[in-house]
Amino acid sequence: MAEMSIQEAMEQFLKQSKLKQRVRALEIKDVWAELMGNTIGKYTDDIKLINQQLIITTSVAPLKQELLFQKEKIRNRINELFNEHAVKEVIIK
Repeated sequence: MAEMSIQEAMEQFLKQSKLKQRVRALEIKDVWAELMGNTIGKYTDDIKLINQQLIITTSVAPLKQELLFQKEKIRNRINELFNEHAVKEVIIK
């Protein structure tokens, strides 16, 4: 059996478990304000990642409209940040 670092072991475990998307959603929440700006971060109610669909919830109508226009940009930024195709679609609610 080959030796591996703790990080490699965690990555392998997450790939094989259903926790990977939950962990990735938490990581996205952590960087959301930096990624999209403080105003958007402040008025975003929730962020979920389900089956590679990023679901962003806000109760602010103008922000909802702005996010709808930026769906492709959001998807590209997140995928670029994590260097993988973590998000295939962005859904604004």
